[in-house]
Amino acid sequence: MGHTASPGYAYGQLERAVRTAMSAKDRATRRRARAKASRWQDVLTGMATGSLRIGSRTPVADTPAWVTLEVVHGGFATGRFLAEVALSPAEAALCAEGPGTTERERLNLWYLTDAGLAALRAMLATESYRIEVPEDAALPTVAWLLDHGYAEAALDLIAELRPHLHRLRLAPLPGAAPRPAGALVRLSTVGEVRESLRSASTPPAITAMLETLTVWHPLFDRLVALWCDTVEGEPPRLDGTGVAGGWPCRTWPADWQQRRAEWLADYARARFRHTASTAHTHPKSNFARLHRALLACEHDSTELTGRDVGWIRRALANTITKHGEPGSEPRAALRALQAAVAARPTHAELAAALAERLGCFPADGGLPSIEPVAEDAPAHLVAKVARALEAPIEELVARNVITSADVLATVLPQIAAQLLAANFDNEQLSTLYAQTYAAFRRRRGLLLLDLEHQVRIEELPWVHAIDPLRARRPDATRAARHTLDQTVLLALSAFPQAILPNTLVRELGALAKQAGLPMPLVEEVAADIFMGTFTEKWRTAAELTSRTMAGTLYARYYDLPESWTSEPPPRKFRALANRTADDFAGLCVARAGEARPSWRFRSVAANGTVLEQSQILTTQNLAVLVHTLDLRTRLQAAAPELAAQSLTWAVTRLATRTDQHHTALQAVKNAAYAWRQALFFLSFCDLDTQRATVRHLAEQATRAGLADRFAPAVNGLAHVVEGGRFTPEGRTDNGTGRRFLGWTTGKHWCLPDVRPTSRV
Repeated sequence: MGHTASPGYAYGQLERAVRTAMSAKDRATRRRARAKASRWQDVLTGMATGSLRIGSRTPVADTPAWVTLEVVHGGFATGRFLAEVALSPAEAALCAEGPGTTERERLNLWYLTDAGLAALRAMLATESYRIEVPEDAALPTVAWLLDHGYAEAALDLIAELRPHLHRLRLAPLPGAAPRPAGALVRLSTVGEVRESLRSASTPPAITAMLETLTVWHPLFDRLVALWCDTVEGEPPRLDGTGVAGGWPCRTWPADWQQRRAEWLADYARARFRHTASTAHTHPKSNFARLHRALLACEHDSTELTGRDVGWIRRALANTITKHGEPGSEPRAALRALQAAVAARPTHAELAAALAERLGCFPADGGLPSIEPVAEDAPAHLVAKVARALEAPIEELVARNVITSADVLATVLPQIAAQLLAANFDNEQLSTLYAQTYAAFRRRRGLLLLDLEHQVRIEELPWVHAIDPLRARRPDATRAARHTLDQTVLLALSAFPQAILPNTLVRELGALAKQAGLPMPLVEEVAADIFMGTFTEKWRTAAELTSRTMAGTLYARYYDLPESWTSEPPPRKFRALANRTADDFAGLCVARAGEARPSWRFRSVAANGTVLEQSQILTTQNLAVLVHTLDLRTRLQAAAPELAAQSLTWAVTRLATRTDQHHTALQAVKNAAYAWRQALFFLSFCDLDTQRATVRHLAEQATRAGLADRFAPAVNGLAHVVEGGRFTPEGRTDNGTGRRFLGWTTGKHWCLPDVRPTSRV
């Protein structure tokens, strides 16, 4: 039996969700937190009872790997199946009667009748279906196989699905699923953006301010005017010694009682209808003092004491001195300005207006252009609408819609699905596969231990059933190669400081397979789940990296092995030998000694030092991609700028002030990753460019206030650029320079003086 994850992380997430559910002021936030807490409770219950084995690729007991699971943050399965949902009213109407132990089983069995198969064939013919989870494609695949003479494959598929008919939805919901045409992609559908806009709300503080401007200020001005009409002489004002001017309650206009009654009635209505602002109710406010006095003056001021009248005079003096008398030009100008502010539409109102404009577009589709919809909208709302824009990936990056390589990975399946589906000659099957692929890529990855790998699309029984019908078409292969080249170059040029995330690596691997260019792309491994072993893929990638980067700045800076033995030494256990590269793991451990001033057996930090060496030895896929795709010439033209951008990002990250020890530590790690990316790009530059880059880096560090703290890294790079090498301890011979790594088991030399804080 393999290893399982510790429940400690899940406990921490549950505690955080419960705390938010109890303390958040926003109702929607509390509701989301309660739902999150419920999911984490399911995780912990499953781990405690043994029904969940977190770390396995089949974490739910008695459940095949292909079933789509609900997965929460960190890759923890809750035990719930995403395809296990209640029947919709339309589905229930299809099979009111029939065999089966559950409503879902009755419906799935109905789809295997003549009427049900006819319904599925009609969906396929008209493309009027939506594959929301991969399981939705199972029975349509059965229908297609039966309709095209593959009865044996269809029956085998039914037999594999039979144990799950009572629980899983295995047929799609009706309705069109518009797809971007050609090389166009979108980040969200129109419907998703519309709902996001509709959910916008006005913050309580803004609501209270607007209510004050439109309701309580006009009432206050009328209240002040009422009392000013009782003043004998000049209205009261503040001067250097106190209150000057006349006294209230000395004269009573004939209509004063009527105006008083009208004001009190208007105040009562406003108090009932408008509850966002409470400033006017503060007992020491001018509004509250004048209101209390008005209540006491039903006919005249006989109920008021001299002190009360004095407070009325003081309240009038306060507001008149500050804003002018009621009806005066200063007060009128102020109220006009405030009215103009209050008349401006709020963020929520503008969002609602945009949502209405989006109503004329199909909810499941995208926008051909955003200008007619959001041309006159504020920039932050235009950015929201732009998420539904269908455009080439390059345009979405330029518009700052795609803001990271992780986001890039979420849209790439829209293109990859079409390229991979083009291998099927039948249009219906091609469309079905494209939707299945897109749904499969929306699955959340599991936390895996013991070198387990994520479920592959070929493991879905209905995909496996049609796999023999796949034909590698030259045009699809060429298109995949072109897309692969463009995506890699775009990711490197748009986000040069970031290593390629696992989601993007998986998509690149799928495109590489379609293009006939399999390559050893390696994933980023989390330090807290690293078990100390690597597969042969890492060793292969490291060998290729050593050959590709031989003699370069990168190879000298990180002391890459000049060569690898043709065959790794034999391993004792045959089963493990087929999977692991022990010599590669051993080299990573040995090289990590430079970053281990103190040794903590199997600590997260110790794991991190080893994993960082694995990334250095493989360039975390950069060398493999550049070599396999022959991108060297194209990369050389952009390399100086990419290196400069990466180094600027690293300096900026390190210069960001923080009082949190963990945040500062993470900044050093991320800066070291960006530094490594920069050195890779610098390796494609000539010596003069490398020298100029180092000089500019030193100037940047000085301007950012990092001259002392970052000097060892700058000096170390300058030393290697000029042909020097580091000592085995990662230092220059004169001791002024150091190799910049992100992980260490002790205090990092580049870390600012920040007091460690406890982390929950």
